[in-house]
Amino acid sequence: MLKKNLRRGWTTGACATAAAKAAFIGLMTGKCPDVVTIKLPNGQSPKFNIAYQNAGHQSMSAGVIKDAGDDPDVTDGLLIITEIVKRNDQMGINFKAGSGVGIITLPGLPLEVGEPAINPGPRKMIEDNLKELSIAKNNLDIDIIIEVPEGKEISKKTWNERLGILNGISILGTTGIVIPFSCAAWIHSIHRGIDVAIKTNTTHIAACTGSVSERVAKKEYNLPPQSMIDMGDFVGGMLKYLKKNTVPRVTIAGGFAKLLKLSQGELDLHSSRSQVNLEKLRSEIEKLNLNNTNHIELNKISTANQCLSMLGPKKYDLAENVANTAHDVVVKYLKKDDIAIDIMIVDRIGDILAKTENRDA
Repeated sequence: MLKKNLRRGWTTGACATAAAKAAFIGLMTGKCPDVVTIKLPNGQSPKFNIAYQNAGHQSMSAGVIKDAGDDPDVTDGLLIITEIVKRNDQMGINFKAGSGVGIITLPGLPLEVGEPAINPGPRKMIEDNLKELSIAKNNLDIDIIIEVPEGKEISKKTWNERLGILNGISILGTTGIVIPFSCAAWIHSIHRGIDVAIKTNTTHIAACTGSVSERVAKKEYNLPPQSMIDMGDFVGGMLKYLKKNTVPRVTIAGGFAKLLKLSQGELDLHSSRSQVNLEKLRSEIEKLNLNNTNHIELNKISTANQCLSMLGPKKYDLAENVANTAHDVVVKYLKKDDIAIDIMIVDRIGDILAKTENRDA
C-alpha cells in the first residue's frame, strides 16, 4: 500500500502577503481581484483566492482563508485580513497590528518590544510583492494593518503568551510554506523560548515533554510563563542550542518512558525515531536487585510503563536511577559547567517519581 503524500500549506505570512497584494491593487485601481499570485522567496508563485474585501476612505482590505495543508496547525482555516491605508507623508511602509495580531512585550525576539508580531520574513515578503507591481511606484507611503478576527482566542493555544506576545497570534513564515509535522518549526519555537528567557534574565527554565510534566514543573518550581519550554521529543535540538545560548538552570521534565530513552543516550524521544532498549532496562533492574525483591520475571517486561507497574513501591528506586543516568547523559553532552541540570520524572497522573535537583556531576 502506497503511503499518502502529505499536502503542504501556506503560512500566515504568505496569506497576509496575498491579502496585501489584493488590497493594494484594489486601492490603486478601484477593483480588488478575486485571485492573486504571489512570489515566495524560493521562486514559487502560488495563487490565492480572495475571500473578503472591503473598501474604506483611502483604504482597502482583503482577506485570505489560511490553508495549512495536512499540518495540524491551530491557525488553519483562519481569515487573515490585510488593510492598506494610503498616507501622504513620504515615510514609506509601516506595519501595524489589527485585532487578533499580537504585540511584542518581552525582549529576545527578532522584533522590538511594542512592535506588532509580524515577523521579518513576512514583512519582507509583503514589501517585495508590492514593489514588483507597476502601480506601486511612488505609492508605497502606506500603513499595512494585519487583522485576524479569531486570533486572540486562537493565540491561547500557542506559545505566544509565554514568549511575551499578547492579545493575538503571530504572522510567521520565512519560506511561506507550511511543511506538515515539521520538526524544524518545533525546534525553532524552542530556540525562541530560550532567547526570551535569556533576554528577560530568567535564570531557570523547565523543558517539558508534555502537558502533564509542564503542569507539575511549573507548580513544583513556581516558574513564570517565560520559563516554560514545550520541548516535546526534541531534547537534542534544545541541548544543542543551549551549548551556545546558556541559561543558568535547566530542568528537563517528562514521563518515565521518554526520560528512560534519554538515560540510554537517545536525544530524539519520538516513538517513531527511538525505542526503549528493553535489554538495557532488564539489566539495570537486575543490577539494582529489584527483580528479586519483587519476584519479577525480567523476560516478561515488554514496555517501560509496564515495568513500573510490576515494581510496585520499588519503582521509585528505578526512576531515581534513570533520572541520575539521564542527568549524566545531558551533562556529558553539554560539556559546560555553567548550566545546572535537573531531571524530573513524573507518572501519567502527575506524581513525581524522581528528581535530581541540586545534583552536580
